[in-house]
Amino acid sequence: MAISADAIRGYIDVLVLSLLRTNPSYAYELAQRITAISGDEYAIKQTTLYSAVKRLEASGLVNSSAGVSPSGKPRTYYSITDAGLIHFDVKVEEWRNTKSVVDRFINGTIEGGTP
Repeated sequence: MAISADAIRGYIDVLVLSLLRTNPSYAYELAQRITAISGDEYAIKQTTLYSAVKRLEASGLVNSSAGVSPSGKPRTYYSITDAGLIHFDVKVEEWRNTKSVVDRFINGTIEGGTP
C-alpha cells in the first residue's frame, strides 16, 4: 500500500536530512534512495524534493555545491550542516513522541491505563 503525500508531508525534511548524514547527494539520487528505502511505498515528487532542499538550505540545515556527474553533467550536491545534524536529532525525537501519542489512540489506551 502506498503512503500518501499527506501522511508524510511533515517529515520530508527528516527523510532528506537522514540520507545526507552519510554523504552528500544530488536531488535525483535522493529521490531514488527515498523510493528504494521505502520499499516503493513512497515516491517523492521532484517538485516536493526540490522545495525541501531549498527550504533546508535557506534554513542553514544543508549546503549546496556545484559538482559534476561521472558522465560530465553538472549537478548540485547537498550536504548536511552541523545545524542540520542537530535539527535532525530534534525532529527524530519529535517523531518518536508523535508516534507514541498516535499509537495510544490507535491501540485504544492512554497513559496509565485504558480509556
